[in-house]
Amino acid sequence: MKRRSFLSAALAAAASPLAAQATRPNVILIMADDLGIGDLGCYGQKQIATPNIDRLAAEGTRFLEAYSGATVCAPSRCSLMTGKHQGHATIRGNRNPEVPIQPDEVTVAEICKMAGYKTGLFGKWGIGGPANLGRPNAQGFDEWFGYPTQIHAHLFYPPYLWHNETEVFLQKNFNAAKGEYAPDTILTRALDFIDRNKANSFFLYLPSTFPHTNNELGNQTGDGMEVPNYGSYKDKDWPNPEKGFAAMVERLDQAVGSVLAKLAEHNIDRNTIIIFTSDNGSHQEGGHKVDFFDSNGVYKGWKRDLYEGGIHVPMIARWPGHVPAGKTSDQIWAFWDMLPTVADLVGVPAPSGLDGISMANALLGKPQQNHEYLYWEFHERGFDQAVRMGKWKAVRRSRNEDRIELYDLPADPGETKDISDSHPDIVKRIEQIMSSARTESTEFPVRKQVGRR
Repeated sequence: MKRRSFLSAALAAAASPLAAQATRPNVILIMADDLGIGDLGCYGQKQIATPNIDRLAAEGTRFLEAYSGATVCAPSRCSLMTGKHQGHATIRGNRNPEVPIQPDEVTVAEICKMAGYKTGLFGKWGIGGPANLGRPNAQGFDEWFGYPTQIHAHLFYPPYLWHNETEVFLQKNFNAAKGEYAPDTILTRALDFIDRNKANSFFLYLPSTFPHTNNELGNQTGDGMEVPNYGSYKDKDWPNPEKGFAAMVERLDQAVGSVLAKLAEHNIDRNTIIIFTSDNGSHQEGGHKVDFFDSNGVYKGWKRDLYEGGIHVPMIARWPGHVPAGKTSDQIWAFWDMLPTVADLVGVPAPSGLDGISMANALLGKPQQNHEYLYWEFHERGFDQAVRMGKWKAVRRSRNEDRIELYDLPADPGETKDISDSHPDIVKRIEQIMSSARTESTEFPVRKQVGRR
């Protein structure tokens, strides 16, 4: 369905009496950046305290089988916003200059806007720069403040940020000074958005930059964890990058606490669903080592891998009185399910041609339709693919002569034993999926690996 015809149909549906009578919550989507599933207390973290995110889990449902859109930032965010997996998404890898989403694509923000919601984005966008039609204001956001691109978002003390179509200069950061910490400024703007829209239905997208490293600084100094101080971890006998990583996770958790407090202040807590996740698995950059805090838990690999450690992410939903409290769910779902899920929540039909399906029933603790499979591809270091089909997980890496590895995840969540030779029928079916689940991309053509990892 073309974007214009879809938006017209969605507007009519949103104006229907049925939609008006439905319970339609405010929607807040909080996304961490390079946070491993093992970095949160509610998923087993022992050394870094995350009381506010743990509260989300205690008062909501913690999903144990949720996946990101990709194993790096930009394509994951594209899948989240557009409802398409990496076989069909416009953006299938990080690139500089960056590839934007296209004008005819429908985003989560446009879904909410058609339902009469005020829409705000505060943080890292990364799928369309200020000079092209992928920019947030052209993709359904009434207001946005933050970083338009991936590279810009590496800076925690940038000389400028963007507010809608205008650069906002942070003069305290001129000449490489560190006078204004951008994540603090962004959070203040987000909380102000809630203040100004407390009487409206709103969609708030908070893509944090925590705990992503400042890659350029890390390359220079070996420590890319750019924080004003080490917070509760300043006296720990840890390497400085690990103290900085822990401080970033602490600041992320405090931001979640600030959002919860603001909702309670305006008495809109029970009419707001919060969904918390991470754009991919934990990074091993800027001096941080995933094993130091066991950031990837039982899983193999990390960011830039299609093993579980690169794409298996935390997913927590909280909506008092609607999402079951203190529960866990084994529902298998992924970022491309977010658009149709939000569409269900706000009472607007999702466009046709998506890879995602609504997980609203799973959020509400009801019987849920399942995917036949989930599909990923990755366009760095060659061309890798992965498929999750029920209990089976398959990975094909170009640097491994295109062999399809097969794992039984319930029996082997760490993907330690390749059992492909014992299940040729499963491998054959997955090979068919790897071929049929994708279309060719001009921007991200299939290529073989050049050099080593």
